[in-house]
Amino acid sequence: MNMMIQNNISALKAFSNKILVSSNNVANALSDDFKANRAYNVEGKNGQVKTSISPTQASAPLVEDPVKNDGSLKELSNTDIAEEMINQVLSQNGFEANAKVTQAYDETTGTLLDTIG
Repeated sequence: MNMMIQNNISALKAFSNKILVSSNNVANALSDDFKANRAYNVEGKNGQVKTSISPTQASAPLVEDPVKNDGSLKELSNTDIAEEMINQVLSQNGFEANAKVTQAYDETTGTLLDTIG
């Protein structure tokens, strides 16, 4: 049973990491030349969950640079706010599901100890 709880705790950390990466993407959505990152939860050692983070390669829109009057272009951020919202909702749901399992384990253990003691 202990291994299962360790797996749930690793999943809680992994979903937290996914939310942090998505939050960073949203915070930098208006930064020129910002490349968003993607976080993927993958199975690690002994069934635990790890987060793999990689930059996206998608190009962002090019717009005329208003600071320079020479017609040069600058690249905007490639962050998609709608995609980030979906990622955050999915991560929140995964976090809540693993928190419920951990809470149920804690309550069950407490009940067993009350019965024995």
